[in-house]
Amino acid sequence: MPEQYNGYAAFAAGEEALDLKPHAYPARSFGPNDVEIKIICTSICGSDVHTIMGHWGPITYPQVVGHEIIGHVVKIGENVDAKKYAIGTRVGVGAQCGSCHSCKYCDAGKEPLCNGNIFTYNTKLPDGYITQGGYADFYRCDSAFVFPIPEHLDSALAAPLMCAGITVYAPLKRHGAGVGKKVGIIGIGGLGHLALQFAVAMGAEVTAISTSNRKEKEAKELLGAHHFLNSKDQEAMAKAALSFDLVICCAFGNDTNWGQLLSLVEKDGTFVMLALPEKPLTIHAFSLVASQVKMTGSLIGSPEEIEEMLEFASKHDVKPIVEKRPMTDAAAAIKKMHHEGARYRIVLEN
Repeated sequence: MPEQYNGYAAFAAGEEALDLKPHAYPARSFGPNDVEIKIICTSICGSDVHTIMGHWGPITYPQVVGHEIIGHVVKIGENVDAKKYAIGTRVGVGAQCGSCHSCKYCDAGKEPLCNGNIFTYNTKLPDGYITQGGYADFYRCDSAFVFPIPEHLDSALAAPLMCAGITVYAPLKRHGAGVGKKVGIIGIGGLGHLALQFAVAMGAEVTAISTSNRKEKEAKELLGAHHFLNSKDQEAMAKAALSFDLVICCAFGNDTNWGQLLSLVEKDGTFVMLALPEKPLTIHAFSLVASQVKMTGSLIGSPEEIEEMLEFASKHDVKPIVEKRPMTDAAAAIKKMHHEGARYRIVLEN
């Protein structure tokens, strides 16, 4: 197996980061618990853009991003389950590629909260290596974060599930989305279009919430939403106050009225932040206290939740809407994602 990988890397922060260039780099050291994957495809996540542009803090360049990876197993370590990860098995890797396996969070099945969490790219390992992502030909990591893909899931459609899919599935499941519950999904994009499908499949009464009526037809007819709410329609928003047991926030704008969005949550309900505004949120404590609203966040999902999510998506035909491009078009694709947006994920194929 190769000890040098070939990918497409960012070499500087800011707008220049989007000008991805071919980059050859050494593979990380291969351990007894590791799996090596020959990459079939990787989809572009918004996190990729924010990371390489330096929006979330300084990073070490050159940096290969991509954490929605699908590929075939080509090598396994001596401690790896040879049946589960037989050579040729189609597998996926999401945003996390390692943890300590021994802390209270790992023991409780909450690996994303581990203080030793290793992200699929841009994490410095004890030996000094900076993890590199999936805009490349190969990837290797801890087998505990590598997941066999159900055969009924197409590779290009499975890729976005590895981050976007689990990011919305985990809080929906954790906070009780299901029969008899009213769920609001804010934002119909990479995260939101999957959240709508998962929530509907769980049996909830689902409302798509967006800043215009442009996506209403698609939200209802294609993604399964039962209702649609335009958050710029003040009369409609007032009528929708205290309507939802659970609201999942997948998007935001520069002028987002967080207090008004919180007002949509039923008393003793839950508002989950998945979107990541770079500016601090401004809310009045009264928005939370008066109705005993719980405002919380959610970070991807555990290995157990990811395996469950993949099976659920396969069983209920939850499918992202994707645009396919060759991996060689990585620079043009990530620029499109940043400047024009995607409907709703761009998948880079080798």
